[in-house]
Amino acid sequence: MNDETTSAPEMRQAAFFGRRKGKTIRQTQAARMDARLPELSLDLGQPAPAALSDLFGHAPREIRLEIGFGGGEHMIHRALERPDVGFIGVEPFLNGLSKAVSSIERHGLSNIRLYGDDAVKLLDWLPDASLDRVALLYPDPWPKKRHWKRRFVGADNVARFARVLKAGGEFHFASDIDTYVDWTLEHVRANPAFAWTASGPSDWREPWAGWPSTRYEAKARREGRGSAYLTFRRN
Repeated sequence: MNDETTSAPEMRQAAFFGRRKGKTIRQTQAARMDARLPELSLDLGQPAPAALSDLFGHAPREIRLEIGFGGGEHMIHRALERPDVGFIGVEPFLNGLSKAVSSIERHGLSNIRLYGDDAVKLLDWLPDASLDRVALLYPDPWPKKRHWKRRFVGADNVARFARVLKAGGEFHFASDIDTYVDWTLEHVRANPAFAWTASGPSDWREPWAGWPSTRYEAKARREGRGSAYLTFRRN
């Protein structure tokens, strides 16, 4: 792989997310956030450990990253399903962080760490070849063409995924917006570090094993849209 693919590209100037806060967080939720979020959060002011397993109290077999986890439903489901895996979740939306913290506490999970800012900063902090999977599920599609440059998937971030994923690691992408699916196929397949794993239509029309339907997916179905589930493997 050439140097352009492995080096960290410059950060795009526009943020990849919209608002940071929605409804007012209840006092009990705020108190829980104050008590638990500091111990769950990654400190990017410190160097990343050479082995990301050191971020967790146990020795996880894999480390997976979910970018923009929303309310955390998928991340929590996977963390319960795979206690032997360490999960890092990124969500700049404060209400989503609050929901995730509540769920982590309710289920007594110890295999999740959180980051509440721009995922690009986290990707640039992570060591080379340190992740087994990156998931980007129903990201903001920025549907207007003049806003497409704000889509998280781009040549720069695909190169970041290539740097932090181990050989054989996977990038999972799900969306109900056809233009974003096509956009993602174009940008990821343009990077020689990745191979699209699909061999037939069912490979992108059917979700991954153990997939819990999300509220974004439910909304898409109500509005008559199907979804695509793309898997790309790091060479």
